Amino acid sequence: MTSVATRFQGVIPPVVTPRTLEGSIDVPSLENVVKHLLDGGVDGLFVLGSSGEVSHMTNTERDLTLRTIAGVNAGAVPLFVGACEQTTARVIEEGKRVVSLGADALVVTSQYYAVSNAQENATHYRSIHAAIDVPIFAYDVPVRTHFKLPTDLLVELGKEGVLAGVKDSSGDDVSFRQLLLAAQDIPNFDIFTGHEVVVDGALLGGAQGVVPGLGNVDPRGYKNLYEAAMAGDWAKAAAEQNRLADVFEIVYTPQPGRLSGNAAGLGAFKTALMLMGVIKTNVMSAPMLALDEGETAAVKVILERTGLI
Repeated sequence: MTSVATRFQGVIPPVVTPRTLEGSIDVPSLENVVKHLLDGGVDGLFVLGSSGEVSHMTNTERDLTLRTIAGVNAGAVPLFVGACEQTTARVIEEGKRVVSLGADALVVTSQYYAVSNAQENATHYRSIHAAIDVPIFAYDVPVRTHFKLPTDLLVELGKEGVLAGVKDSSGDDVSFRQLLLAAQDIPNFDIFTGHEVVVDGALLGGAQGVVPGLGNVDPRGYKNLYEAAMAGDWAKAAAEQNRLADVFEIVYTPQPGRLSGNAAGLGAFKTALMLMGVIKTNVMSAPMLALDEGETAAVKVILERTGLI
């Protein structure tokens, strides 16, 4: 494990956004999700990320979601908030707005839709850092941005103090390990994996924590895994990871091809929360479809098997 100073660590789930049967934000269910996560011992909340369906939300919905979560959280844990927009000027505008609503740190992707390179993205992050005085995390998610943030760029910006860390959802375990090694001596540069099923390995490699979508369903499980890892009990950490990998099977319950990959994974998380009584419906943001009755029954079998219901 790295011994340099850190500001943020632990389990920081990307909060899902429940909707009513009519498709509006379900505020009481969202409040329940936040309480469920805080009761699970999480160390932070990532708001308005991919798991929150941020790209499908209007600005009004984003503001309502953030205000609701900030209200329930009441300063209990840091709020990491996605400022997800196509280009620098739009990210700065979005970032200033969410900071005014309670964001403690921003999570920012590379530019998307705009076709850019490493140099332009270096300017992108430096400009955001100059404009907004909160910690900024790079959100490396090439499946959505179609650009993999280079390790040398992330390390350079970390050393400059432009970036406070990285939320890695690249799915590239080789580059992730290389980033951990290259950044191990940078103080207050905290690296989080977005993986659900190899968290024990990421923590063993020196990651400061995890941002797992499945953490919405089983926050206590991820907290137990993290605490075992911090205590050096890697056998216990691996055992908990194995159980969580079994829970993760819920994302494979949708009939192949019926739903998009996005709707299948997030829909499985919402369906699990519905079955657990945390939220009222598993409705997705339009135009995504929800899991159907048969798929919901399959999720229930897995939750029963893994002790969640």
